[in-house]
Amino acid sequence: VLFDYKPGEKVVVEIDPSVHRGMPHRRYHGKIGIITNKRGRSYVIGVTQGKAVKEIIVRPEHLKPYPEG
Repeated sequence: VLFDYKPGEKVVVEIDPSVHRGMPHRRYHGKIGIITNKRGRSYVIGVTQGKAVKEIIVRPEHLKPYPEG
């Protein structure tokens, strides 16, 4: 199930190995990020890594909504 995300929403990066396009690096698997922008079919996500906030470009196949609450 693919969702339509809006800027500011929290998502979990969960890599789907059957889809290679738009796949983030494995170090981001399981990380929580915030959608900052949409770029074509992909999303730009800000993910914290240590003290830095990295911007990664990920297709929606590798994202799932963050469970609120």
